[in-house]
Amino acid sequence: MGEPREPPSITHRLDVLGFHCPVPVAKTRQALKDLTQGNVLEVVADDPETLHDMPMFLGRGPHVLLDINEQDGEFRFLIEVNA
Repeated sequence: MGEPREPPSITHRLDVLGFHCPVPVAKTRQALKDLTQGNVLEVVADDPETLHDMPMFLGRGPHVLLDINEQDGEFRFLIEVNA
């Protein structure tokens, strides 16, 4: 096995707290269009539906879902731009 990888540095943040489906995914899609290869977008949401919707959306495209973290009712998605 190789050396453990350092977590990537977050280059952009998107706060969609208070928004419900489909807004968090729609705003994430728009934000990803403005980013370049290798950028890492952190999306912060509080709609539990994003736990299902975000991985499904990202699974259909080139971007990589690096991590999902839940704390105090907030969900943080780390997405590496791959386009």
